[in-house]
Amino acid sequence: VKPNIHTCVIFLAALLVASVDGGNILVYPVDGSHWVNMKILIEALHAKGHNVTVMRTLDSWYIEETSPLYTCITIQSPGSFDQEFIKTFVNRLLEILREGSIWARIKLELEVWAKTGEMIEKERQILRVLMEDKSLLQSIKDTKYDLILTDPVSVTGTFIGHYLKLPLVFNVRWTIVGEGHFAIAPTPLSYVPLPMLGLSDRMSFFERTFNVVMYFVIELQVKYFLTPSYNALSHEMFGPGVNYFEIVQGADLWLFRVDFIFEFPRPTMPNIVYIGGFQCKPSKPLPKDLEDFVHSSGEHGVIVMSLGTLIGHLPQDVTSAIAEAFAELPHKVIWRYKGERPSTLGNNTLMMDWIPQNDLLGHPKTRAFVAHGGTNGIQEAIYHGVPIIGLGLIWDQPDNLAKMRVKGVAKTIDFATLDKDSFLLAIKEVLYEPSYRENMQRLSKLHKDTPVKPLDNAVFWIEHAIRHGGAAHLRTESYKMPSYIYHSVDVMLFLLFVISLIIFTLYAIMIYVYHRLCMKKTTKQE
Repeated sequence: VKPNIHTCVIFLAALLVASVDGGNILVYPVDGSHWVNMKILIEALHAKGHNVTVMRTLDSWYIEETSPLYTCITIQSPGSFDQEFIKTFVNRLLEILREGSIWARIKLELEVWAKTGEMIEKERQILRVLMEDKSLLQSIKDTKYDLILTDPVSVTGTFIGHYLKLPLVFNVRWTIVGEGHFAIAPTPLSYVPLPMLGLSDRMSFFERTFNVVMYFVIELQVKYFLTPSYNALSHEMFGPGVNYFEIVQGADLWLFRVDFIFEFPRPTMPNIVYIGGFQCKPSKPLPKDLEDFVHSSGEHGVIVMSLGTLIGHLPQDVTSAIAEAFAELPHKVIWRYKGERPSTLGNNTLMMDWIPQNDLLGHPKTRAFVAHGGTNGIQEAIYHGVPIIGLGLIWDQPDNLAKMRVKGVAKTIDFATLDKDSFLLAIKEVLYEPSYRENMQRLSKLHKDTPVKPLDNAVFWIEHAIRHGGAAHLRTESYKMPSYIYHSVDVMLFLLFVISLIIFTLYAIMIYVYHRLCMKKTTKQE
């Protein structure tokens, strides 16, 4: 007994050393599905005894003003991600995507750039309102927060953290200019594909060429269209000489919402912490009526379909085609959909405004998941080992599904040409080709085989930043270097000069010696 008691004392002492007294954490989240992720982190931090304050705008549609988990600060300004703005934008993108032409693709890009400009202006307004509220700013300063936790898909939280001089922790997959790794980690384009191109980490020569060309195209877009806008905002808040992208690159910790089961392997950095699947959890029993419906599927099982929080409905012809395809299957279907009920809906399909997605994906009778390709849904599918039929609609969704397709766990469908036959063919392939499920079960085992759960890992590193006033010891100084120094262009030019000088000197010596010998020989002959 004594050795066991001694072990327990040592273990408890270690816990006390590793713990941190309740810290004051300021959170500036992004609304919509991003808030779903952030709220899980907040719940975990609250459970560990931390005091959390969440900043929200007047028209937040997911972020509650009152909660037992946190104190709320409401900025007296509309948000940049307000519900109507995003849903209208998404519906417009789906209309353009359905056209399926090159011109439609160009229109899609123009719409995205136009809306990006609108969002920059909305964030500028939020920051102006906040900066003008001196009493609120003073109150925030007086609270003496230990760090700020934010999502860099919005600039506001990053600017607030820099203004308050707080350690900056990102809950991140994307920044305002692209996938987060590209902001701070080395990115060899020979095997690291750019997001949105649908490429794998095993590219052919022409794919690598395309990858490199698109990299420079995107860099030029960022340099000439985005950088001036965001730096103008930086100068407005902090004065000249402050570069927004250097603030982002100087963040203490990057809590990445992926892992290398989801992503392709690539170079990383010490201050990147991978928390992919942190929102996943074992399934709970279903409500009785839903369990009865699932159980009635018999040996065929159930197909679950959900298109996330932002896509409430689809074009009518698409909805009719999907419903008609489902009706021809012997399986039962549970479909989360808020649009008009299609006339082709079969008796085997249950259409609902909301579904317990995690619990359904974890049910032993679930055979496949029809999804839009959002990160949350894919991570839950991986966790529960359910293969995917992907529509890949907007933003990062096609690229996420491309990664799953390469890993042999998903079949993707072109939304522009989707009809009953193509949809039914894709579903049957995933249902009746065993490799899809076998591959996804393998990914599930790999994902779960870790020494620390992703959520616990995230909380540990946030507390680590609180204990040590940030994580500067993990952050390289590379972001402060000009590009010519980062890529050692000056060193290479210097070495080229030295080598050239040596070659020239040797050549001059040889010419000199040659002429001396020739002169000596001529003298002797005379």
